[in-house]
Parts: sequence; structure tokens; C-alpha cells
Amino acid sequence: MDSIQLTSISEAYTKQLGKDIAIALQPGDLVMLSGDLGVGKSVLARAIIRFLANDDLLEVPSPTYTICQSYNTNPPIFHFDFYRIADSEEATEIGLQEALQDGCAIVEWPQNALEGVVLPSDWIEIDITQETENERIVSLSGNGSLFERVLRSYHIRRFLDNSGYFEAKRGNFAADASARRYELVWDGEHQYFLMDDPVKTASQDETRSDSYTRIAHLAEGVYPFLSIAHALHNRGLSAPKILASKPDDGLILLEHLGDTGIIDSKRNPIIKRYIAAAEFLAELHNKPWNSELEFDGGSYHLPSYGIQAMLAEVSLFTDWYAPEHAAGILTANEVEKFAEIWKNYAGQLQKAERSLVLRDFHSPNILWLDNRVAANRIGIIDFQDAVIGPTSYDVASLAQDARVDVTADQEEIIRNHYISIRTEQESNFDVQAFERSYALMAAQRATKILGIFVRLNNRDGKPEYLQHIPRVKDYLQRSLLHPAMKRYREWLQNVIEL
Repeated sequence: MDSIQLTSISEAYTKQLGKDIAIALQPGDLVMLSGDLGVGKSVLARAIIRFLANDDLLEVPSPTYTICQSYNTNPPIFHFDFYRIADSEEATEIGLQEALQDGCAIVEWPQNALEGVVLPSDWIEIDITQETENERIVSLSGNGSLFERVLRSYHIRRFLDNSGYFEAKRGNFAADASARRYELVWDGEHQYFLMDDPVKTASQDETRSDSYTRIAHLAEGVYPFLSIAHALHNRGLSAPKILASKPDDGLILLEHLGDTGIIDSKRNPIIKRYIAAAEFLAELHNKPWNSELEFDGGSYHLPSYGIQAMLAEVSLFTDWYAPEHAAGILTANEVEKFAEIWKNYAGQLQKAERSLVLRDFHSPNILWLDNRVAANRIGIIDFQDAVIGPTSYDVASLAQDARVDVTADQEEIIRNHYISIRTEQESNFDVQAFERSYALMAAQRATKILGIFVRLNNRDGKPEYLQHIPRVKDYLQRSLLHPAMKRYREWLQNVIEL
């Protein structure tokens, strides 16, 4: 069991602590509040509930007589008061276990009824004692991931305070496909983004040389983001400004570039903005990039998007997607032939034109900045996995947007606009070579994504990504029409029901 001790110097501090606990809560979590009458247990409980309800004025009555009050928050929360409970049987009868199946629970006076009760794996106990009229000693102990989440939330609060953002409000942002977290932070006047990417401990770290994260060059920690953001700013491109950072703790506070994207309210592409995004890529690729990025007295090496990385990515297709969609059981020979085909394609792509590849250049990560001009109208986020690789990759990522239906005609407009700018910039730009590279890269990306989306569902419990599979399959079918894709097209026809 882990523990920490804090000092609350005011009721406002206790309320803020409650909010910082609330942002860490997930279904199944149990929060137990101990301490004498009048020390602030109810103040802390109300702060947690009001944060989850997103309502600072929500009426939160004490459940001393009702025993339990439930709230339709996210996640649902159940507020128990066991002051009048005599034993664990009563606690069981009033539905504590049922509450933890669907939501999280706050229990005041847990010592009255939880002794001998089997607790969930994720719990914290907060014991409050009064030192002076205003000062409280708050002791937190706990078990499982909840204590780690609460401790991380406390560290984030200290980071914001130390960076000059005292009493800034925090809110969870949309989930990311990776383990990285984002929060919205606002100080009453401006909004910001907080990136939370904790540095892995030795026990958490993947040390095997063949780990997917390392072979595919997925960023670990925040140094890649900081270095690439600095380099993009030096090119005059619209990446978020870094307002504060603590790289060794995996925390960055970022400029909020706004909420205006490149799709409309019905999730259709705004073609004018996709064309502007193609212009952004042409500007990005117009000058060569040094793979060594200098930042804050150090440097970061941009990995090369090589054969092994491309093969590791497409192997997700045979590992995750194919077992559920193959016409029969995938044989070792079929997997070997798949790998041989893609090894050949990956080898060809090493000879294609290369530049900085942002890697996730699609609608969720592209913002429209109407008050800026030229390439600066496009704001970009989530670029920490950038590598040096084929210029066609990000063009395919944009024109075959995995989250939005881009028609074949729209895809052609976007791709051809990029090509027209590049030919204006460079008289010797090889259009035919680029189109071949585009077909290979688009097919590689679609193949990888099909595997990733199934893995996100099967392994990570994120079924929302399955809705995008039909679209990605359609994109793959388009790419297969290019003559360069003949061998892969034939393999799929024989093995997979696309």
C-alpha cells in the first residue's frame, strides 16, 4: 500500500484537491473519506461530485440519512455516508458493490462498515485531521492504479502552479489512441492543452530489441514533441507554442490553437481546407530537413522510416485483422508471402523522395486558423512520431483520411494540387515516381491501420475505432488499382475477404 501526506491551508485548497482527485477517477474506483466531524470530508466529496457534474453550483446534500446519493455524472458517482451504519452487512445491502460495477463511489465513515469487506482493486483512503482552525493534514493511502492516477494528478497540479498557472481549471480531453493523455486547462481568460506522457520506469519500459514501439519509431516521452515543435516553428509553420514544460516528468503545457478543423458539422471534408493542407505539405517538403534537431542545448535524432519499421507496421494486419477476416485459417506460407511482398515494397520506398513525415496528418490533428495566411492557416498537433521518410506518406494520410469519407474525386483533387505545387517549386519533380510512391504508401498505411483498429478493439477495449474499418478498406481498394500493387492485390484476392 502506498501513501502520501499533504497539508491543506484553506477550504479552497481542499476543494481544489477534490477536483484533482475527480479528474483521475474511473468506473470501479472507491474513495474512502475518514476523519472527525467538521474536518472537511463533505467539502472534499462535494468538490469531487461537482467537478464530475461540471457544475460548481450543484446541490450536493449530505447522505447521512439517505445513506446514498447517486449522480448521473461521467463516470456515474455514488456518495455513501456510513455514519449510521453498524456493520458490513448493511453496507452490502445498500448496493456498494453494485455501484462500483457501473461507476465510482465515495464513502464517508468507511471504518463503520467496511472492515472485513473485500475492496475493489482500485481504492484510496483519505484521512483528514485538523491542525489549526484553517489547516488540515490530508493523508492519502491506496492500492492499484487509482492511487497512481491521483498521485499523477497531484504532480500535474504542482507543475501548473510552478509554471505560474495557479488555480487553473482542468478537464479531461478526448481519448487518444495511444497511452498519452491530454487535458484542457484554462485560467479564466485563455485555454491551453496539457500533454501528459509519463516517463516509463525500468519495470514498465519495453527493453526487447524487437518491441513494436521501438521498431516502428513511436515516440516515448515528450522530448520528440518538444524538438519537432521547435523545428516547425523555425520553419515558420503553425505548431502549438510551448508555454511550459517538465520533460523529465513527461509534462508540457501548450498553446491552444482553437477548435476549428477541416471538416464540417456533418463530418464531411471542407475541400478548400484539405487543399490548404496539401499546400502546407508542399511547403514542409520544399526544403530538406536535418535529421538532427537541436533544442534547449540538446538534440533529438529523427528516426529513418526504414524497411523494418514499415514491415513491423504491416505485420499488424496479419497479426490482428487477418485472423478475423481471412477466407480460412492464415497459413504460415501465406504470412511469409505477405512479408516478402511488403519487404520488396518497403525496399522500393527507401528510394523515393524523402522528407519530414508527420505520420498522423489527418483531420483529428489538423486545425484551421482563419486569421493566418498561406501555409500558416494550417495548425498541426500530435506530430511527436515524426520520422524521415517518403514525402508521399503524409499526402496519402491527408487524402485518404481514416476518420472522414474522402471520395475518390476529392482524393484526386488533393493529390493533384500537391503535385502541381511541387512541380512549380521544382522543375525536375518526378510526378510518375511520386504517384508510384503514393500508391505504395497509401496501401501500406491502410494495411497497417486495419490491424491497428482491430487491435485497439480486441486488446485495448476501444471498439469505437471499428466504425472506421469500412472506409479504410475502401481506401485500400483504391490504392490497389495502381499497377505497382499487382502482387499485393493478388495476395489479398486469394486470402482476405476485403
